[in-house]
Amino acid sequence: IDEPIFVKDIEQKVLSLIKPTYDKLASVSENIKIVVATYFEHSNEATKILVNTPIYALALDFLYGKKNIESLSIIAKSDKKLIAGVVDGRNIWKNDIKKSILTLEEISKEVKKDNIIVSSSCSLLHTPFTLRYEEKMNKEIKSWLSYAEEKLDEIYLITKLFFKGQNALNEIEAKDLEKNIEANKSRKTSTVIHDEKVKQRVETFTKLSREKDFEQRIKIQKELLKYEDLATTTIGSFPQTPEIRKARRDFKNNEISKEDYEKQMKQYIDECIAFQEECGIEVLVHGEPERNDMVEYFGEQLNGYGFSQNGWVQSYGSRCVKPPFIYGDISRPKAMTVDWITYAQSKTDKIMKGMLTGPVTILNWSFVRDDKPRDEVSKQIAVALSDEIDDLQKSGIKIIQVDEAAFKEGYPLRQENIKAYESWATRDFKISVSSAYPQTQIHTHMCYSEFNDIIKTIEDMDADVISIETARSGNELLKIFKEVGYKQEVGPGIYDIHSPRIPSVEELKKQINLLLEVLPKEQLWINPDCGLKTRKWEEVIPSLKNMVQAVKEIREENR
Repeated sequence: IDEPIFVKDIEQKVLSLIKPTYDKLASVSENIKIVVATYFEHSNEATKILVNTPIYALALDFLYGKKNIESLSIIAKSDKKLIAGVVDGRNIWKNDIKKSILTLEEISKEVKKDNIIVSSSCSLLHTPFTLRYEEKMNKEIKSWLSYAEEKLDEIYLITKLFFKGQNALNEIEAKDLEKNIEANKSRKTSTVIHDEKVKQRVETFTKLSREKDFEQRIKIQKELLKYEDLATTTIGSFPQTPEIRKARRDFKNNEISKEDYEKQMKQYIDECIAFQEECGIEVLVHGEPERNDMVEYFGEQLNGYGFSQNGWVQSYGSRCVKPPFIYGDISRPKAMTVDWITYAQSKTDKIMKGMLTGPVTILNWSFVRDDKPRDEVSKQIAVALSDEIDDLQKSGIKIIQVDEAAFKEGYPLRQENIKAYESWATRDFKISVSSAYPQTQIHTHMCYSEFNDIIKTIEDMDADVISIETARSGNELLKIFKEVGYKQEVGPGIYDIHSPRIPSVEELKKQINLLLEVLPKEQLWINPDCGLKTRKWEEVIPSLKNMVQAVKEIREENR
């Protein structure tokens, strides 16, 4: 039975339910052996109670929940089985078998060996299925990886070593152990991973925030950009049509030329711009036809990133994603978005937003190297993005959006660890935009979440404009911005893009008026609540036209 809630700071009233619940479940039948599994953190508070119930075993994560080691003595006294998670079930790196054996030996000082079962730290659904069909991957990089099938082999090998010793291995198993040792050794020294120039630059990077405070910046920006109150824009992407997806796929498979591919992408961008101008949207986007994914697109252009052919994992429900992976030090060899954005800007007199994914989201939606702390990897990404922002503004782009859609997803499960995460995550967003001139307006976007507990962190990020998903909450989520005296500008999404339903002008006016009850018009932008790549044009066109019309009528009524 999975009980992931047990690794959080749970209230006493929840803890008080554990014993009666598991006493009852265990009494259903003598034939039932109940295993309670937790993962991603320690569950010491719950473990103290579970050892006094009739369950058969506890499955604990000793990689991400290192403090589980503190519960070994009470588990030993209970004589329950301990399923020891020592193989990483949520990342794709080859296990360090020698290190796992040391962990198990430490555990066995308290818990009898006969009561220990070797396992992964969590379910293997978080990793791709098998490396067997990764035929195009760099062989050296592939030697460092382990998908679900390979992790099962690791668990078998660790089990045999732990219980029977190295002399018990057959010839094939001995070679597998040798390969494991060699792979872990090569990761420590490989020049594919370690780039001293990158390390030195990041360590000595001193520009940690922008010049001038928000009040000074926004005054300069409003004079330069001349946008109206309740300015209209979108979050970034437009519908990814079958034709666009096919063109990207054909180009990737060398079935069409670069010239033909770029022609199709530019035609789509031209159509996006023409529609937005006709519609009356004030700050435009190029539609992102060239982007397969908001993380993978950037990863493909950064040194230190790798990609799989078949590394699919479940995201939610039946939706699957193929995350890129960070294997080495991150740097940006050349500009990533400048050509596309400047092309789009050349096609309109209106302001064209530059569109980037932020460092924390790039990190949180990737498989991250496990030989370097996450905050150090994030900082490398942030420094690379600061160069991209500098190139964009020097190419004439006046507004740049740096999306942090997954900022909240990275929050630690335990309260004691949150402050450290917020500190480096905020630091790295600020580093990524530190190159922006005072007159360059920085936007960010955060996906749907409760903002009450992170509003101060959002303030500290110091973006000029933040767009958020609030369409499903009326103006409730926005109220926290007023309560804390939030100064920066806000774009609360006024309609839910996750539904195909087309909102009417009247409905959108009602939503805008709800927003105006909370914040003044001078502080508000009007936009959908997220990107439009998953929607169809027949839904997007009337929805955005209605949004613009609603703003026109509201402005007229308030003159």
